[in-house]
Parts: sequence; structure tokens; C-alpha cells
Amino acid sequence: MRFPSPVSIQFIADLVQAKIIGNDKGNATGINELHKVEPGDLVFVDHPKYYDKCINSDASFIIINKETSVPDGKALLLVDNPFEAYSKIVKHFRPFEPSSKNISDSAVIGEGTFIYPGAFIGHHVTIGKNCIIYPNVSIMDHCVIGDEVKIQSGTVIGGDAFYYNTKKDRPMWYKQMPSCGRVVIEDFVEIGCNCTIDRGVSHDTVIGAGTKFDNMIHIGHDTVIGKNCLFAACVIVAGVVTIEDGVVLWGNVIVNKTLTIGANAVLLARSGVGGDLEGNKTYWGAPAQEAGIARRELVWIKRIPELWEKVMKKN
Repeated sequence: MRFPSPVSIQFIADLVQAKIIGNDKGNATGINELHKVEPGDLVFVDHPKYYDKCINSDASFIIINKETSVPDGKALLLVDNPFEAYSKIVKHFRPFEPSSKNISDSAVIGEGTFIYPGAFIGHHVTIGKNCIIYPNVSIMDHCVIGDEVKIQSGTVIGGDAFYYNTKKDRPMWYKQMPSCGRVVIEDFVEIGCNCTIDRGVSHDTVIGAGTKFDNMIHIGHDTVIGKNCLFAACVIVAGVVTIEDGVVLWGNVIVNKTLTIGANAVLLARSGVGGDLEGNKTYWGAPAQEAGIARRELVWIKRIPELWEKVMKKN
């Protein structure tokens, strides 16, 4: 999430009652999760396993619960509970805004766009030109829709990320990370009925120009989908996935988190993706492998009883 303008790290420290170690004159430009951090960002870390990775990331300011050394130009914000401090910052800059109208007064709707009765358009949403938003579509706060986009009935754009801070030493093990990211849908995208596209935790979930979705598709937080992709019904994509241009996912494909599918890859129906896949190949199976290899293996598996019978006869 970008702040409206750079914010002094001293103001942030006062807000969360933190001790500053290092550069106390800097200005933060946003707050982010570790997997999306950029220079100028605030990030939080509350587990020793990730201290070094976080401190040496692109983040300029690190909310942490242990005093340690910090690279020149960066700052640590020392607090007892980094997660609670992170949540307080998010809620300060992106507070909950109740809505009493189907289309918020702060939404910007482009020329030629038609919104059916029953659709909901949240605060600070931007919708481009010549779009069609069908009944019972929900576009939640701060989302961005390009030109010539079609969104079919029942779809939800910008629901909260399924992303939790987990601590088993407290009564409530799972505390939801407040979602302050957006969904950005580029031009000429078509989205079918009853799809769900979650907003980024602190960055953007992106659907590239010209991409087409069938019905009942789920896209997890912070996933970036390239241009001119084609997804058939019931595809599920987890969070922080990168799907490059021209990828085709046929029905019931399931994609695990934090991986990359290369450009122009094709996943045949009911495949399961557990790791990175090269582009320009066709895959099948769970875990997905090149379709030709998977088919040959299936042929040999079917021959096992026959081969076993021949072995037994020889013995």
C-alpha cells in the first residue's frame, strides 16, 4: 500500500510507540509484506527465522521485536508485537469505511460503462470506459478496473486476503492480516459468473489485459496474471503466484502458492501445480509434468498387471 504522501518515520514510531534504531530522519512511502517490498517501504518481522532476510530486503524500515544491527540508511522500529504495530499502521492509513449506497460517491465511472441494478461499487473504485458490470457483482474499495471490461453476475472483486498471522501461544492462533492492497484489472478482461479475486495483503493482485475467465474461478492475494491468459471453469490459484502472458489453465486446475508458470504454458484439466513450470509446454497430472511423459507413464501403469502375470509365470 502506498501512503498518500511520504510519512516521517518519527510519526510512524510515535503512532505505534516504537523505539527507532538507525535512520530516524527517513520518510516511509508505503507498507508492504516481505514478498513485495520496495525501497521506502515499511515491513514487519516477528520470527527470528526471517530477521536477516527482512533486514536485508529492499525495505527501508523494519518493524521488529529484537534490537539488532541495521544497514546504513535503514531503520528498525523496535516494538513488543510487530504484527499489532503493522495492523495499527494499516488501519490508520486505510480505515474501514462503511457504505450505505450501491455505488459510492467516491467511485469514478468511465464514459459508456453500464452498471446493472444490484451491483455494488465500493469507495475509491475506478472503472474505465465501456465496461459492463452485471447484477450482484461486488467491487470492493480501492479496486481499479480498466476499459472494455466485462464482469458477470455474482463475482466479487477485492475480497480480503486469506492470510493470517499464526501464533500458537495465544488463545486465538490465527489473526487475519488486514488487507490494504488492491485488485487491478487491466483493459479487455472478461470475468465469468461467481468468481472471486482477492485483494493483495499490502500490494496488488493483477489481471493482465485481454485475459478471459470462465465461471467459478478463485484468484488468491498478490497474484499477478499476465496478458491474454485463458482460464476455464473452477480453476483455483493461490496467493503470490506469477502467471506469465498467454497461459491456458483448463478446468479444475489447482495452482499452489508462491510459484511461477512461464509464458504460453498449457495446463490440461484437473492438473495440480506444486512448483515452477517452464513456458511453451503442455502439462498434465498432479503434480503437473509434461503431458507426453505423463501419458506414457499412465500406459505403463495400466500394463503392470500384465507384466506381473508374465513374471509370475516365468517363476
